Formats: sequence, C-alpha cells, structure tokens
Amino acid sequence: MKTTNRNRAASVSDALCTLYESYGFTQYNMSKFEAYDLYVRNKDFLISDSVITFTDTDGKLLALKPDVTLSIVKSGKDVPDVVQRVYYRENVYRISKGTHSFREMPQTGLECIGALDTFCLFDVIRLSCLSLNLISPDYVLDLTDLTPLSALFARLDLPKPQRDAMLKCIGEKNLHELRALSQAASLDTNAAKQLEALVTSAGKARDVLPRLEAVFTDDESKAAFDRFEAVLSLLEDAGLGDRIRLDFSVVSDMKYYNGFVFKGFVRGVPHSVLSGGQYDPLMRRMGRTSDAIGFAVYFDELERYLSDDDPYDVDTLLLYDAETPPATLERALQAIRETGVSVTAQRAQQTALRCRRVLKLENGEVKTVYEHA
Repeated sequence: MKTTNRNRAASVSDALCTLYESYGFTQYNMSKFEAYDLYVRNKDFLISDSVITFTDTDGKLLALKPDVTLSIVKSGKDVPDVVQRVYYRENVYRISKGTHSFREMPQTGLECIGALDTFCLFDVIRLSCLSLNLISPDYVLDLTDLTPLSALFARLDLPKPQRDAMLKCIGEKNLHELRALSQAASLDTNAAKQLEALVTSAGKARDVLPRLEAVFTDDESKAAFDRFEAVLSLLEDAGLGDRIRLDFSVVSDMKYYNGFVFKGFVRGVPHSVLSGGQYDPLMRRMGRTSDAIGFAVYFDELERYLSDDDPYDVDTLLLYDAETPPATLERALQAIRETGVSVTAQRAQQTALRCRRVLKLENGEVKTVYEHA
C-alpha cells in the first residue's frame, strides 16, 4: 500500500516512542508557547537564534517553541540520587536548512537528568544507536568526549578569539591552520601535540584510544578516559561497537556542553539526523545542580530520506457511473482494499491523478482499463 512521507515519519516516531518507553522513559508534554526570554538568555544553545514571537493578551512576549530541552530543564527540580528520564514528541518552529524559512518540524528525543553515572551515560548513547537503527540499519554514531579539550583550554587560558579559531580548525580537521594558530599563540610543544592529536584522531575505539591516552596525561583527562573506556566497553558488549566512530573533531559550544557529545548519520542523508550530548553547563546556567544528557532526532533532515519514491498518488482508480448502486460500489472498493493497495473511486478519470491502474465497475463486475507494470 502506498505510504505518504508524513505517515512514514509518523511511523518512525511511533517506533521511537515505543522504544523509549520500553527503557523506562516517560513522555513529557509541553505547550506550543514559552516565554521569549528563556530563548533570549540561551540563544547560543539553539540550532537557530531566530524565534517566532507574539504578544499575549497580558502584554507578555511569548515564542513558538524552537526547542524542547530548555523547557524540560526549566520545569524540572533537582532531587538527590534521583534520575529523571523523559522523552518527547513535539513540533518545534525554526528556520529550515532547505528552505531558509520558518517551518513546523517534528522532533522526537529524550533527556536523562539527575545524578548521572556511567550506566546512565551508556544507556542514553545506546538508545541513540537503537534510534538510528529504527531509521536505517546503515548508520554510524560519531562520538567524542570534550573533557580533554576543556581541560587543555582551561590550562592554556587563551583569549576567546584564539580559542574559537582553534575550535573551528578542530571541527574542520584543518591541521595546517591549527599548527599556524598554535605557533601564533606560542603554545608549548606538548599543548600543540595534544591539539593535533584531537584533529587526527578518528576511527574505531581500539585504534584511537591508545593514541590519545598517551597524549593526555593530566588527572582530569585520565579520569575522563577511564569513564570513556567504561562506556565504550558497555557499548561493545551490547553489540554496538562497530557502529561507534570516535571523532574528536565533533565539538560544540563549551558554554553549554561538556563530556560526551555525539551525532548520528544514516546513509543517504548528508547531514546528521540525530544530535546529542551532555549539557551540565546549561544546567548550571539555568540554576540547576543536576547533570544532564540527551539527544533529539530531527525529522526535517530525514524528509528526503523518508520521502516516497512512488510516482503514483494512488494505486488504483475505480471508475463507476451514475447508475451504480452505492452498496455495489462499496463492496467493490472493499474487495480492492483487502488486496493491500490504495484505491479511490471517481465517476470520471482525472488526468491530474497519478494511478498505477484504472479499473471500471460495470454491471457489478470490475474490469481493467489499463495497468502499469
């Protein structure tokens, strides 16, 4: 049966929600509107800082939500030793990369907030892999840990323009320009070597981790590597090791993100369709003491992948005349539907309607007018 793009996307979203519920996540529902100042204060956290606003009847400036995570963080409370596990299925309103105009975009994701331990981190990253697998078995998850880079920049205490320029080079894997920036900043040999290691380290965990462990030797980075290896070991035991690609060029705004950061890709889509990570700095900025990690699946990036390549609007067109009894027509239509195809009935053939075959109901019998192979 012909399936529309919207239905296919909804089917994937349904499957994601079922998956998250099976792992103990409960659904979070929110209003379409949120106070505009929430997004103004945290605009760097948003994919786009363009927000649709309007004035409420009491004069308060509201916004159509461009993000769900901020609302979840704002609405929650910190409870010692308790982890809040929620998932959401919401439409957000932001500028589309394809059309460069505002669109309503379906988004499904989850957040894990509270006293996060190694298992919580593993559980969320595992679910990101399982989410990608529901979209396509041909997927990869790029995973990094920002802790070594954060520790290095904290130790170097570079001016923001220099740090931002280096981050840009790391994200672009531009080793040549990074070396020039390191030289201009008069970095010592060890610091420059550490930055270069981040640019050149990508691949399977077994190949990447030994190389990085030999470079980052401070206590904070060592602790991060122990945690990183523990999570990767759990992912390997879960049969997901071959789907994980370590890539330390995956960098995000460190005002909001720390620790694990990841992006998911499926074959046939040029951009990441899943994005997530730890955002403890955002929690602190919003007055929360808990830690947090989460991800979202972006259906705007999946539109072309999920689009239906079927050139037909409907599988079957059944023609009938004014003398055909409605009950006879209904029996004929039902018989066609039971074969598993879509069908519509018209008294005259419409040239604008694309159909695989045309049938005609005459004297209670269905006859074929034509049928495409």
